[in-house]
Amino acid sequence: MSLLAEGEGDDDAYLAIVLNPIRVCAQYKPKFGQGNAGSGLTLEQFRKLYQSDAFYNWFGLDNPLMYAAHKAAGGMTSVYRQIGIGCEKLFRTVIRDSLGLTDTDVTHKSISKTTFFWTILGRPAIKGHEAGRAQL
Repeated sequence: MSLLAEGEGDDDAYLAIVLNPIRVCAQYKPKFGQGNAGSGLTLEQFRKLYQSDAFYNWFGLDNPLMYAAHKAAGGMTSVYRQIGIGCEKLFRTVIRDSLGLTDTDVTHKSISKTTFFWTILGRPAIKGHEAGRAQL
């Protein structure tokens, strides 16, 4: 499957690779200080939370427009992140398909400086291996 050959079927698959991560943003719900527990608050949950706080309620922060502003701001941040994720997946997929590589071939792997150093020296990187360090 090559982007430059074969036609629109491939283009549709490539387009889906970019758009699918962005679709996640449509489901975004702000967490309002609730941490990573759960999937965020609905408008009703937000209003109940903010109405129960005398300070927030007094300032009118329980207003649905405040919820909409938080949802938009968080959603926009997520959109940019998801665009990056989608473009990175597309880039790897096009390279993989164009060069006939495997998913493993195009998957980024990072290694620590220590592992890189020991790899260059041709020695295994073993944490706490004092004998290897003493030889240097």
